[in-house]
Amino acid sequence: MRKMIPYSAVIVLVLIIVTLFLSLASTKKMVVIIEGNTNQIPIEMKIGVFQDSDCGMVINDLRDASQVISKNAKSWFFHDHGGMIKWLEDKEFKSDAKIWVMSRDTKKWIDARTAYYSLIDDTPMGYGFGAYEFKKDLHVDFDTMRLRMLRGETLKNPRIKKQLLGN
Repeated sequence: MRKMIPYSAVIVLVLIIVTLFLSLASTKKMVVIIEGNTNQIPIEMKIGVFQDSDCGMVINDLRDASQVISKNAKSWFFHDHGGMIKWLEDKEFKSDAKIWVMSRDTKKWIDARTAYYSLIDDTPMGYGFGAYEFKKDLHVDFDTMRLRMLRGETLKNPRIKKQLLGN
């Protein structure tokens, strides 16, 4: 009988936590996907309302936000360009998707495929890829950033971080 008490306590605790998360999710009404974006234009994002489609975190800063819009007019949202690349990789529409990124230098939505990317910015998930409309020294193009992300050549990799930052 004494061994049953810890198990039942754990079960009750888990049920309380699950109930708490479900009630919070239902009251907050997070935006994960928007359908009907036939013009494939960037959707105005509000802080604390949109949820990252890769990691599920709430998007609380638009500085490194991105949006992926498929030909069938569905829009997904991200708070780190590296996470967006990782998420998009296995989608059959990855080549045809319209991708918008928030530019750090002009603070407006720009086409991700024509943007330039820093390798060393402080980003929400720590990948380091900040988007810019105008090229600076050491910035790379979209295809290079994508390959670096898929190869794990990000600031999350200690060897790459030391190579790029010297720390």
